[in-house]
Amino acid sequence: MPSGGPDDKTPAVALGPGAGASASGDGLIRRRRRRWTCGGTVGMVGVLAGALVAGWVVYTKLDGNITPDEAAAAELARYERERPTALVRGAQNILLIGSDSRAGEGNGEYGRDTGTERSDTTILLHLSAGRGSATAVSIPRDLMVDVPGCRRPDGKRSTPMFAMFNYAFETGGSACTIRTVEQMTDIRIDHHVVVDFSGFKKLVDAVGGVRICVAEPIVDKEAKLRLPAGLVTLDGEQALGYVRVRKSLGNGSDTDRMERQQQFLAALVQKLRGNDVLLNPVKLYPVLDAATSALTTDPGLASLRGLYDLVRGLRDIPTERVQFLTVPRESYAGNANRDQLMEPAAERLFERLRSDAPVQVSGKTVLDFAGSAYEGNGGTVSESNGYGEYADSVLSPASPAPTFSGKTAVEDDCR
Repeated sequence: MPSGGPDDKTPAVALGPGAGASASGDGLIRRRRRRWTCGGTVGMVGVLAGALVAGWVVYTKLDGNITPDEAAAAELARYERERPTALVRGAQNILLIGSDSRAGEGNGEYGRDTGTERSDTTILLHLSAGRGSATAVSIPRDLMVDVPGCRRPDGKRSTPMFAMFNYAFETGGSACTIRTVEQMTDIRIDHHVVVDFSGFKKLVDAVGGVRICVAEPIVDKEAKLRLPAGLVTLDGEQALGYVRVRKSLGNGSDTDRMERQQQFLAALVQKLRGNDVLLNPVKLYPVLDAATSALTTDPGLASLRGLYDLVRGLRDIPTERVQFLTVPRESYAGNANRDQLMEPAAERLFERLRSDAPVQVSGKTVLDFAGSAYEGNGGTVSESNGYGEYADSVLSPASPAPTFSGKTAVEDDCR
């Protein structure tokens, strides 16, 4: 009979309840721990994989939002030999163009789409090689300049002519505008960005509005604008009206309008540099989405990486070194309603930018460094023979920085 049976006198080796439970329980716990560990690892891998997929989806979407201006790149390549040479490695010049196109979603309410685009705003943004400063120079759309022969949208070529600056964009788009600016300034344009009405509004709304100081109440039916005096936070629609309104404010000149645009851009810089936007992912994504979908750029900037490399160099520039000014100009001799470059002040400015030399701005009446002075609010020229000693000092980029009429991005506190 089997050992340990009822008739066996040898005591059976009993595996009591305690010993059996302990052995089998430890094994069960070990097996469960292995399952939990394995399950936790799989779960973590799943979460990481999901995050990577989500991140890739977001990156791909934002990256795909940007429209590359391939046509402009091809046109500029045709004229590479006549384009200026960049003089300072690391410095960059970017042409910012605000288009008044009525085509596209959300733009039709600002007028009928005639198939003609004009540059409503053009700013030459110079970034110093060490990214210690940024200088934004507004170019008046009514400035009389030499516009080269350009390729029209229908494929035909225009003839070179002396015309208003915004004729260049109307005739040959961004490529023609870039060639006109390079011919006028002898400054190499490294990149360009085009923004339309709808894109501008979306960007302002995405940052939660922009606060500005309104000097006096504004009521303008055409611009759909009604604002009280004082500190006001503008949404996208109000901001567009504010930077475009012309006839109902000040003296109705483009000069006043450019000064408002510079004021608004300075306030926008302040808002974007604020930690509540750049360091908050919930707020940052809609800003990036709005910004990327609003832009048409040269192929070199038409990616998140390209834009990131650009913005990374801007984030540490002190606001007092982000400067805004308008190219020195005066009334055109042939038509008082048009402008022309005021020399030699304009060439002095272009020379400083070409050589990446310091430029300073002031809101007061400043010198044009050749025996003349011009008023900060309007560019009125008045002779002043007492300042002739400045004429020679500005010929060298290493000389003390000349001062031009303008402002910095320091926030306007309405004082």
